[in-house]
Amino acid sequence: MSMKKAILIAITLFAVLFAAFYFLGSHAGENPSGITSATSWQRMASPGALSESHSFLEHNCAACHTSVKGVEANNCIACHANEQRLLARQPTAFHANVGSCRECHLEHRGIDRHPSGMDHLALANIGLHQLDSDALSNGVNANVKKDLLDWINHHQPASQGLEGHSSFTPQEAVLNCVTCHATKDIHIKLFGQDCAQCHTTAKWTIPEYRHPPPSSKDCAQCHQAPPSHYMMHFKMISAKVARQPSAKVNQCYECHQTTTWNDIQGVGWYKHH
Repeated sequence: MSMKKAILIAITLFAVLFAAFYFLGSHAGENPSGITSATSWQRMASPGALSESHSFLEHNCAACHTSVKGVEANNCIACHANEQRLLARQPTAFHANVGSCRECHLEHRGIDRHPSGMDHLALANIGLHQLDSDALSNGVNANVKKDLLDWINHHQPASQGLEGHSSFTPQEAVLNCVTCHATKDIHIKLFGQDCAQCHTTAKWTIPEYRHPPPSSKDCAQCHQAPPSHYMMHFKMISAKVARQPSAKVNQCYECHQTTTWNDIQGVGWYKHH
């Protein structure tokens, strides 16, 4: 027997055994296996399990996928259009106008993974695309897109990001952060509404930030005391613990150190509650 014939027989035997195992075996779900079953062929092409919230669609690929085109937003909207709680929440109200889902909502990553992965760059690209699809008759959107693209091109290469922010691209910089993050502004607008001056899209912490030296006494410019400091609790507990009975609420430096709020001068780490 020639080598080629032996290899061909081995491949054929493997295919037969696999087909017998797959099509004659049992699978999770209500739809039975079978060589004529569309569900069986869909299972073979599945890139992975759906998330728990979408697991009921495990054997119904057509619920989300359109032949040739793939996942279309209309398929998502058919189920999620009436989620009023989502549309009523300030941080997620923008979903009503996005009209594109698959850029940030990823599936087939396993039943324990939530199908959400915020991608600010994708959101920026969606916005630029909408300026084309929702063009106004007087050309306003076209002019806006031209200005944005001119700004982006002027700040390229995007892979290096903006100065001081290695992970912040010019495309992301065209987003108006405050429209989604206004309720997360712990600075109570002291630093304005341009979050991108300090923050990146990856996380809120600022690796470039350097706190003023411990000798600084201008803490109140940035820090607001908690509500308990404006009650008897401040004199009865906080000031006594810090051994500063005469300290005033806006004199943070009398008790606190610049390492962390719980690092009290002369006391060390103090767990308040």
